[in-house]
Amino acid sequence: MKILIIGSGGREHALAWKCAHDISVEHIFVCPGNAGTHLEDKISNIEINASDFGAIENFCISEEISLVIIGPEQPLVDGLTNYLQSKGIDTFGPSKEAAQLEGSKTFSKDFFVKYNIPTAKYKSFDGFDNALNYLDEINYPTVVKADGLAAGKGVIICESKNDAIEALQNIIKDNAFGSAGNKVVIEEFLEGEEASFIAVVSKDKIIPLVTSQDHKAVGDGDVGLNTGGMGAYSPAPVVTDEINRKILDEVMYPTMHGLIQENSPYLGFLYAGLMIKDNEIKVLEFNCRFGDPETQPILLRLKSSLVELCKAAIDDDLDNHKIEWTKQHACGVVIASAG
Repeated sequence: MKILIIGSGGREHALAWKCAHDISVEHIFVCPGNAGTHLEDKISNIEINASDFGAIENFCISEEISLVIIGPEQPLVDGLTNYLQSKGIDTFGPSKEAAQLEGSKTFSKDFFVKYNIPTAKYKSFDGFDNALNYLDEINYPTVVKADGLAAGKGVIICESKNDAIEALQNIIKDNAFGSAGNKVVIEEFLEGEEASFIAVVSKDKIIPLVTSQDHKAVGDGDVGLNTGGMGAYSPAPVVTDEINRKILDEVMYPTMHGLIQENSPYLGFLYAGLMIKDNEIKVLEFNCRFGDPETQPILLRLKSSLVELCKAAIDDDLDNHKIEWTKQHACGVVIASAG
């Protein structure tokens, strides 16, 4: 079979690398790919813009693509899965409607409250003045977030009211994150240890992947601004068997059933970013795709077929699918250029 992977990052390189290990896979195309994917056997980059749905469809037809895996969030939020599935092309990734869990922080926070999913207290605002007035009502530190997609960088931890004013100015008035900052969420600062819980979901069925933890702050010792992630490792010791069960019962299953209630059942990788303290969990955010940089260490530990896993989810057959993991630990380090 032939596979098309959408995206250009280390995550997509890891996905393509893992798929290439499958003996049933003849060739993998990555759109647009990167210098790393270009060097791999069985993998080719293709110059198609991920926003050009028609060109992607035509490529899938001409190359007889058996499976499309969408890596980054933007094409998911834009509805690429909906489009390709409507053309009869097997696509692994959530619908535009389900991807709103990541596409809008206001949507996700309101969803958490509606379905009793533990999260931080919050309020959302679509104007500078209303958000500014709210700063007198809260405790510090606090967290100011751009509502929309900001490549993992739209979260600012504010130690004081002055910091929060500066964050609002940055996001709303200076458009630091473009249209993602048309609305902001101000939420309670949570203390504890972060972990990433990523699973493959198909409607009401779920296969959790091994646990992982990424490090978002730019500096050593978790200092400085948030990034898209400076590195990750798996497993995450903070996710004990007890915590694992709580995450499934209090977060993942309610989310899956809530999306079914909203007529947008989930298909794809579902990623809960969690804060864990004293055996209690709260959801910081949901991502509607495999995490980057968590994908890299997680896939290094996956012994069984990623392709068969994605196919089982598309066929609504996760209940009958088994995956295997190595007990070895894995670590990924991000090397970032200056600036």
